Amino acid sequence: MANFAEIIKYEGDNSTLVWKHPCEDFNTTTQLIVHESQEAIFLVNGQALDLFEAGRYTLETANLPLLKKFMNISTNGETPFHCEVYFINKVEQMSIHWGTDSRVQYLEPIYKFPLSIGASGEMSISVSDSRKLLINLVGTEKYLGQKQLISFFRAILMSKIKTYIAQIMKSDSINIFEIDENLDKFSSDLKNKLRPDFAEYGIDLRKFWVSTVIKPDGDIQYEKFKELHFRQYADITEAKLKQNIDIINQETEARKMVIESEGIAKKRKIEGYTYHQERGFDVAEKIADNEAVGQFANMGVGLGTMAGVGGVVGGIVGSSVNGAFDNINNNTTSEMYCDNCGAKVINGAVFCDNCGVRLVNNDTCKNCGYKFIKESKFCPKCGTRRE
Repeated sequence: MANFAEIIKYEGDNSTLVWKHPCEDFNTTTQLIVHESQEAIFLVNGQALDLFEAGRYTLETANLPLLKKFMNISTNGETPFHCEVYFINKVEQMSIHWGTDSRVQYLEPIYKFPLSIGASGEMSISVSDSRKLLINLVGTEKYLGQKQLISFFRAILMSKIKTYIAQIMKSDSINIFEIDENLDKFSSDLKNKLRPDFAEYGIDLRKFWVSTVIKPDGDIQYEKFKELHFRQYADITEAKLKQNIDIINQETEARKMVIESEGIAKKRKIEGYTYHQERGFDVAEKIADNEAVGQFANMGVGLGTMAGVGGVVGGIVGSSVNGAFDNINNNTTSEMYCDNCGAKVINGAVFCDNCGVRLVNNDTCKNCGYKFIKESKFCPKCGTRRE
């Protein structure tokens, strides 16, 4: 027989999702205590009437303590006003392991060959709709734990997840050889597809991870395609590496040429001669190695060029060269060259017809009367500074 006043509260653990309190047909003065992260469903005559959240409540029933024994006589001691309370634990249930019981058969989306893979991981769930869970899944059971819930959903997982894995790998074109680097997105897509299947029973699939994908290693067909895949990327990497090395070598050679060119230009500026004068130095050195100065004409040397460098390289050629220059200047029309670009210009020209630079007209040495054939700072014959 029930007491005059009773207290009904949750007495299960955190791994329990649904727990029915053993006290039934309690009096109308009974106190109901619901803890945080819980809900309680009050059933009267088999109907789920009220849902209570955290707090303390007084339950109103048709069972009156003083009249109860007289009303139960016609029903052999049992009250016709049946009532009971179910507690629903809404704490998130974590670290629930899952795995496919057999390989998933699908067509690899990149290379179009058949594959069979397995998958496993973890998930976490919580109750989202207490009334739906109690009515659709628990029924008249007194207890529903984590293991029982997973056993209920195992058939759903095994049938649905295999289909979803094949669909996602096809729609997202996930390469079997690159699936490990896409596990986050792969897990998220699977979770989104599975959530409606769990929600139908009042369960929220909070998290879902694919931690392992079991590939068909050792299968002859799979190993051939794996070798082909990695060989393809190895060839691409090798070609890119060679291309980068060639580019680096070309840039290095270009920088060397620029540095050498800048160095020569600085050297000319410091020593006070031009590009054309430098070419004259080279010619003069070759002439100095020749035994007969009188063979200048036979060598095809430009007379104007040699006259222009005579004063500068007097130490190389000697007095005999300077004498030869005098004889040649008396009988040959002088030639003029642009000091800026080294191009040959017409006698008496004011501007260079190659680069456009203005030409200097003071073409006679004021000391010895030597007629200059090109721009220079000193007279190549007597050494007087040119004005």
